[in-house]
Amino acid sequence: MEARILWADDEIDLLKPHILFLEQKGYQIDTINNGADAVDMAAETHYDIIFLDENMPGLNGLETLAKIKEKNQSVPIIMITKSEEEYIMEEAIGGQISDYLIKPVNPNQILLALKKNLLKQDLVSQKTTHDYQVEFRQLGMRINDRLDVDEWAEIYRQLVTWEIKLQESNDEGMKEIFAMQKKDANTQFCRFIDRNYQDWVGGDEDTPLMSHQLLKNKVFDSLGKEPVFLIVIDNLRYDQWMVLKPLITPYFNIEKEETFYSILPTATHYARNAIFAGLMPSEIEKRYPNLWLNENDEGGKNMHEEELLAENLKRNNKKVKMSYNKVVKLDFAKRLVDRFSDLLVNDLNVIVYNFVDMLSHARTEMEVIKELADDESAYRSLTVAWFNHSPLKEILKKISEKGIKTFITTDHGTIRVENPVKIVGDKHTNTNLRYKVGKNLSFDDKDVIVSSDPAAIKLPRENVSSNFVFAKENDFFAYPNNFNYYANYYKDTFQHGGVSLEEIIIPFIELSAK
Repeated sequence: MEARILWADDEIDLLKPHILFLEQKGYQIDTINNGADAVDMAAETHYDIIFLDENMPGLNGLETLAKIKEKNQSVPIIMITKSEEEYIMEEAIGGQISDYLIKPVNPNQILLALKKNLLKQDLVSQKTTHDYQVEFRQLGMRINDRLDVDEWAEIYRQLVTWEIKLQESNDEGMKEIFAMQKKDANTQFCRFIDRNYQDWVGGDEDTPLMSHQLLKNKVFDSLGKEPVFLIVIDNLRYDQWMVLKPLITPYFNIEKEETFYSILPTATHYARNAIFAGLMPSEIEKRYPNLWLNENDEGGKNMHEEELLAENLKRNNKKVKMSYNKVVKLDFAKRLVDRFSDLLVNDLNVIVYNFVDMLSHARTEMEVIKELADDESAYRSLTVAWFNHSPLKEILKKISEKGIKTFITTDHGTIRVENPVKIVGDKHTNTNLRYKVGKNLSFDDKDVIVSSDPAAIKLPRENVSSNFVFAKENDFFAYPNNFNYYANYYKDTFQHGGVSLEEIIIPFIELSAK
């Protein structure tokens, strides 16, 4: 049997042709002519779907719907009515119906409603699988072309779109094929970065928009005309933005949805300081030595973002009143919501939200978070769950109510690492798993992207023999001592600092209030 159906209608005898039609299609139909008996039958028997006539004597359709849902919230219910009055539709939809049909209905309408509600997951899965199969070859050919910066950004956006669509598919084989194609894309992208990054930093004309250029090119022109909010969500990947997007669009229109390239290393110390300073790291160190800390210096490496932003505004002749708030704890975020009205006197309000970064670190260190986010899809779902219950959502709602222009962006992305590669360094080598900086580093050249001249990519040189070494694709660094322990401990965790599509191509969103 395809499914078991309960059909409640006070004129059920007149629906015999419809019932015979469905039985011939393999459905099992139980019928009843009143709402009270429908409630009892729904409580005693598992039904895959229920048809309810809206205009029955005694318990009407809406009352029957409410009583059935009290005992079984998940059963799909299709309301059938002669009335087209808007209030009836609104009450039915508010009562969580799955579909709504207007009499007279024909057998094909009923069959379509059944397929849509009972087979939706399978039909969507089949359609998604077919569509991806059609595009697979074209994507593969493009990935292996010599793409420019904009074409790589477009390829990554397409891959993210397919990844999110395929997560709803039942076709595990197709998911594996996609994973291989995404890995191939990352391999080619790493070669692209290796060939071009130094030229970009040196001012090549084909340079993509990068971290240190972001505010000047995308935000500063909006200052002074109206209040502006800039929300920087640390460690937010493009796919995470895509699943947050439906939660934000009820309050905002998306004016622009763009990407830019994070500088290397794709780590907060470098990328976020570059965003606020409007300078590359070596330029920050040279111009503002009191505001920059190198890897081996003691203290927080992002403690001077507000001062760097103030200097950036000054250099660009932006005489505006600004506020800067970094959210690292829930109680501070709640207080920020409470004093939201105090922010409205500023031309620019910057809010840095560290939760997504903390989520990725917690997933590494806490077993319960690993279980909750054991793959990419679950990691995105956890991001959605956080946002839905976060003070950030409340802040965005308040911003929308005031009609204020808002930008959402990030400093870098993160990648789920799987493959450990060996590296050897002295005791002064930094601890990041995706990039290393130090002298006399030992590694296999084929495993890494290396810069033996940090100044050429505008990174600070702590001593004459310092190198920067970046992990590629989904690799991570592990020392030979206790190699197997650390390889297993960090495998399947989310890390940043290296070279991958996920870490480098990141979102920049311009919003206007609805």
